[in-house]
Amino acid sequence: MQDMDFLNEAQKKAVTHKDGPLLVLAGAGCGKTGVVTHRIGQLIAKGVAPSEILAVTFTNKAAQEMKERVHKLVQKDVLTTTFHALGARILREAIHEIGYQNSFVIYDEKDSENLIKECLKSLGLPESKEMLKSAKQKISEAKNQLLFPEMIKDPSISEVYTSYQRRLKEYNALDFDDLLFLTVQLLNAPIGDAYQERWTHILVDEYQDTNHAQYNICKLLSGKYRNICVVGDPDQSIYSWRGANRYNLLNFERDFPGALVVKLEENYRSTNQILMAANKLISCNDRVYEKDLWSSLGEGERVRCEIFAKDHFEAHFIMERLQEELRKYSGEEIAILYRTNAQSRILEDALLKNRIPYLIIGGLSFYQRKEIKDLLAFLRLAVARSDMIAFLRTINIPKRGFGLATVDKIRGFADADGLPILDLLEKLIDGDPRMKLSAKQRAELTVYLNIFDEIERMAENKDPIDQIMKRLIIDSRYEDFLKEDKESYEDRKENMEELVAKAYSWQKENNSSDLRLFLEELSLKGSADDPNGKERGIRLMTVHNSKGLEFNVCFLVGMEEELFPHINAQDSPEGIEEERRLCYVGMTRARKKLFLTASLQRFLWGHPRSMKPSRFLTEIFPRKPDNMMPAPLASSYR
Repeated sequence: MQDMDFLNEAQKKAVTHKDGPLLVLAGAGCGKTGVVTHRIGQLIAKGVAPSEILAVTFTNKAAQEMKERVHKLVQKDVLTTTFHALGARILREAIHEIGYQNSFVIYDEKDSENLIKECLKSLGLPESKEMLKSAKQKISEAKNQLLFPEMIKDPSISEVYTSYQRRLKEYNALDFDDLLFLTVQLLNAPIGDAYQERWTHILVDEYQDTNHAQYNICKLLSGKYRNICVVGDPDQSIYSWRGANRYNLLNFERDFPGALVVKLEENYRSTNQILMAANKLISCNDRVYEKDLWSSLGEGERVRCEIFAKDHFEAHFIMERLQEELRKYSGEEIAILYRTNAQSRILEDALLKNRIPYLIIGGLSFYQRKEIKDLLAFLRLAVARSDMIAFLRTINIPKRGFGLATVDKIRGFADADGLPILDLLEKLIDGDPRMKLSAKQRAELTVYLNIFDEIERMAENKDPIDQIMKRLIIDSRYEDFLKEDKESYEDRKENMEELVAKAYSWQKENNSSDLRLFLEELSLKGSADDPNGKERGIRLMTVHNSKGLEFNVCFLVGMEEELFPHINAQDSPEGIEEERRLCYVGMTRARKKLFLTASLQRFLWGHPRSMKPSRFLTEIFPRKPDNMMPAPLASSYR
């Protein structure tokens, strides 16, 4: 028998539950993986064959970890897998039952895009990047909602979806979403009964993150024996934007009458001061299942909230605290969390200035992002007319009708004539017998060159660099270029505006409008000396990317209205509740120390803005701050 002395009473209740549905409400840091592992061990000890147990989670890493822990506990292997891998396994065995061949191949994202492009072309529909992305996204959403082509209201998307599925079948291929979509179809077919027999006990982790298709797979597989154990936390449901439905968890007792509900509230990660603050915040949500986390790790330090006059004072404070915390903890034990990727810029600048190593988790360093490198390439070419790399990067932003062969010829002419590339382009516009330009190409090159003429003019006049940047964005039509990819547009636009903010702050700090010096400093930030590439260092990431991680010290920055909660959620009560859950996730990443920071002025969306402290701060700390004067370190809810 396995030793369960170290489990608390709630954990033991979940682990030793006999048969029937079981809902484990596992708060952050409450040992849910250990509960799932020991429940599997208990089932095997009771005589359930390992082959009759199925454990499902969301990532390959989580599945592998659980598999290893089960094997270490009982020296037996249990099928521990992700939803998509489970679908692939079932379909490989029995997809012939619904008219497909078992030898199917699985298309990756690029294969799927190419096939949709083929469908658009055959149907005479626009093959634009925007149409391609829209069709791909809507087909994916439809499959995850278990909608067939004829159920789609948009006639064009319905037509593309029909053609796409027909061609997939003809090519003996499935896309990633089919691994769920077709699995549900197969489990609804007569052969589905055999799978209900195969796994008599099913365990599902992170159940609040299941979408409609995954929810149906769980219900269908557990239909006969009803021995389903789901583990999750509705207060950590933060992925509605990718189809997750927390009501799958909230409605579990309706779906499985007679289910036992066990709450895990003892937290093994954080001190009580952190947990009390998190509990205050999440209690403001409308919750079906109330739970309050507590810890035996002691009271710990109080959560600190600091409100600053300006965002660079906020960054200065964080750097000072980091220097102090790094005397006690290694860099990888400390995290700075933010709501949007664009917020990393001012923090990266401060870390670089203070020579503090850092690592961006789940994203690129600000200065390595495509939109930043694109705009800086335009500026570089304006100050160095021979910069061929900048020319190659910018000539087709947006598309100007110059293919690879034509661009290669132009490059060769510039080398042969010994001319700066911009001078060579002027020569081509005036007429060069070596290359006859079409009227469209001549017009596009003229527009392209005008961009650099305007930058040069403004730079010579010592116009503010942020104004040069804004002019560049307009003249280059860069925002229209970003709009071609709706999925990434908002994030990239925020990053673009943050670059304008960087230009504004740089010239204030340096009392200079020298574009060359500005570009020189930024090029050094992106060099090989950038500590971002080192494995050791402070962790920077969005709050979404922090889920599942934990750190001794956490800074949750930018706690302001329209930033956190995000502006996109302002008009939606459900959206505000998800933002609050996201903040709760961020707070519960901290083991020992938690700092919440806000600024009364932040350079946001291209210009300085007055900001209001987030409503979440008032919910956590009802007492008004002692001092709200706009001093460099105006603070602080204590």
